Amino acid sequence: MENIKISEVAHLPTKFGDFMIQAFKETSSGKEHLAIFTKNLSTLDSPLIRMHSECLTGDVLGSLKCDCGEQLDFAMTKIYQEGGVILYLRQEGRNIGLLNKVNAYHLQDQGFDTIQANIKLGFKADERDYSIADKMLKFLKIKKIRLLTNNPKKLSTLKDVEISERVPIVIKENSCNTDYLQIKKNIMGHLI
Repeated sequence: MENIKISEVAHLPTKFGDFMIQAFKETSSGKEHLAIFTKNLSTLDSPLIRMHSECLTGDVLGSLKCDCGEQLDFAMTKIYQEGGVILYLRQEGRNIGLLNKVNAYHLQDQGFDTIQANIKLGFKADERDYSIADKMLKFLKIKKIRLLTNNPKKLSTLKDVEISERVPIVIKENSCNTDYLQIKKNIMGHLI
């Protein structure tokens, strides 16, 4: 693939089940993304796909300010059961980076919501770009998918695959992320 370096495929046993893993590096940005997929991928007509943007605080540290880690756990479990791919995209903090994400957290501690904090730092509400996902799916020879998402932007961003179904992710809110989830639903239009 043009402007992308691709690793070999490797086995990835996880607490959710056995997966395969492959890395994709964009030569222009240096960003490295992952495809984490079930062994039966080539036999599936319409595999379940999760485009998951990196969230170190949620995915690794278990932050309660968001629902990212729980969404990833949900996706890993469901995709292992039904077959498909997690596209783990390196776009920390809606693609503003870890340093700016922590600065946005600081602003949220002062009363700004997640969108206001990003804008105050000079960014759009959401800076993510999903074009690499199309390229990854094309490389994996996937033409038709069931998309595991609540984000309507993801439904319109994929150009080279047919989305046969949107599969919702239902995560219970907690006392630390209620406002965050309301912003996602009421302002960003998420289908929660």
